[in-house]
Amino acid sequence: MDRSPSFLVGHPPERITDAAPIPDADTGYRPHSRFRDLPASGAWREGDDPGDRKFVNIGTQVLESGESLDVTVAYETWGELNGDGTNAVLLCHALTGDSHVRNDDGTEGWWPGIVGPGKAIDTDRYFVVASNVLGGCQGTTGPASRHPDGQPWARRFPRITVRDQVATEKALMDHLGISSWHLVAGASAGGHRVMEWPATYPEHVEQIAVLVSAPETTAEQIAYAHQQILAIELDPAWRGGDYYDADPGYGPHAGLGLARAIAHTTYRCAPELDSRFDRTPQEGEDPMTGGRFAVQSYLDYHGYKLAARFDANSYLTLTEAFMTHSIGRGRGGVDKVLADMTARALVVAVDSDRLFHPDGQDHLASSLKNCDGVITIHSDHGHDGFLVEDDQVGTILAEFLASAATRPRE
Repeated sequence: MDRSPSFLVGHPPERITDAAPIPDADTGYRPHSRFRDLPASGAWREGDDPGDRKFVNIGTQVLESGESLDVTVAYETWGELNGDGTNAVLLCHALTGDSHVRNDDGTEGWWPGIVGPGKAIDTDRYFVVASNVLGGCQGTTGPASRHPDGQPWARRFPRITVRDQVATEKALMDHLGISSWHLVAGASAGGHRVMEWPATYPEHVEQIAVLVSAPETTAEQIAYAHQQILAIELDPAWRGGDYYDADPGYGPHAGLGLARAIAHTTYRCAPELDSRFDRTPQEGEDPMTGGRFAVQSYLDYHGYKLAARFDANSYLTLTEAFMTHSIGRGRGGVDKVLADMTARALVVAVDSDRLFHPDGQDHLASSLKNCDGVITIHSDHGHDGFLVEDDQVGTILAEFLASAATRPRE
């Protein structure tokens, strides 16, 4: 029985498939159906099904900007905290991720192949915590949340930084009664928070695992982020951020979808796109008469998927935090902060990554006194290799955790 969504058509040639990195089945997406039935925002709202989320109000948080914000955090946990509180692991999701790392049977989530019973991060052994980031749109306070006046914050939401996001995670840590993280791990934008933890709260972090990330953003990454911001802000349906009352199909979906297409191009790599799509037309379309190539359809669908589950203002807020990230800001520079870090560190690169270039991970690993050098994953899928290559990522993390008891900490 064909269970493909209604906007998927036909059966593209077998070589054009998402079965081998991620089962998207996305190359048959019809543009005329784009965004038609989507609500103006894909944010989770009070009254929606909470799923596996738990919630805690951490009270008033003073931000780096000096503004104050009443913050609620959405989070999920797996496993049990042991008696002496030494088995807690914090996972930091990437830019458009959330707290849902996995469900009970491991069929959902953003890292179910890595986290769970008997997995690399073994929930029979570790108490694993993941929260939706401050400024996000899946339960933690963000632009789609209610302002004290009862309306969504929208673009009135304060500018936040990665340090603000980590301060929120620290408040959650205190709420859960955890004195120190055995491991803080994350990739991409989540790796920014991983880097910020030992810079801000060194006494509360034993080990870090930084996957395809960096201690500060580069000019190239800021350039890509700038394009994504413009894509949203130039969408007439964005309405300066005040779109939450728009009818289905009339939110800033086109701008958010374009932002995702720009980002997704940096998440994958040229050899993968060339080998999977080449110059093949989308089935039933002729590029010579206004139709699309299959790779265009692929990007269109990724834009649709994000618009269905995310909020445009939240994307702006999180992207701005991404751009301003630097662990060295106001602390004497990145090199000084890295030299002072004492947490045991794992640094992981992907050899085909064109967003966080492998040489950046080389420099990071060599700058950390308790790191044995970068470990490189081979992947044909670019930056997203950290999500795709479960076997390699799982082995690397499992070996790092297994060796923790046998290696002295300086």
